[in-house]
Amino acid sequence: MKRMGLIFRAKANKALDRAEDPRETLDYSYQKQLELLQKVRRGVADVATSRKRLELQLTELQKKSSTYEDQGRKALALGREDLAREALSRRAALQQQVADLETQHTQLQGEEEKLTLASQRLQAKVDAFRTKKETIKATYTAAQAQTQIGEAFSGISEEMGDVGMAIQRAEDKTEQLRARAGALDELLASGALDDPSGLAKDDIQAELDRLSGGSDVELELQRMKAELAGGGSTPQAIEGGRQGQGAQAEPQDTPRFDKQ
Repeated sequence: MKRMGLIFRAKANKALDRAEDPRETLDYSYQKQLELLQKVRRGVADVATSRKRLELQLTELQKKSSTYEDQGRKALALGREDLAREALSRRAALQQQVADLETQHTQLQGEEEKLTLASQRLQAKVDAFRTKKETIKATYTAAQAQTQIGEAFSGISEEMGDVGMAIQRAEDKTEQLRARAGALDELLASGALDDPSGLAKDDIQAELDRLSGGSDVELELQRMKAELAGGGSTPQAIEGGRQGQGAQAEPQDTPRFDKQ
């Protein structure tokens, strides 16, 4: 099972390598960094908002504290020590709240400064990554184009391989057709394909045609001999002999031409 799992992972990894486009991976990583940077910025904004609320609360409490202090002074001036004591007691309670809010405000300021610094650093990293990403993508695209051009020239690319196979098949088919055409020409010349039924020509008729052709040559030769001998036989006799050969006369009926 471990071996099967290893083989499966190896094949899956190989398939992923073939399917992976580094440019898409870089773009995806850059998108994730932008999302993280956006979250950090929202965190900075939330902390700054909380700090601002504390500042507003502190301002309000400080105003109330000043009001209680003024009321205590007026109460003492009017001889109302009890009212002055109450005003100062309320002022003291507000002072405790002010101290707590100031502590929280200090903490929020520290968090805001840290997040702001982290946001600035992350922004710088994202900008650097974007520059490097575009450089890598441009280099990869150029290398890919150069590789494709090289494969096209060398004929080892998949597309060019298909073209080469198509050309080879076309050449093979052309040679096959040429060979078939040559064979048909030979069969036609030999007379094997003259009969539409596909049967060979009648051998008797073929022999008669051959003899007839030979008799015509022989008769022409005799005519020429007669002319050279001074005309012992006339052309009409020769023509009559030729007709006799055409009617398949016996060999002894063939006209004889004697020299005079």
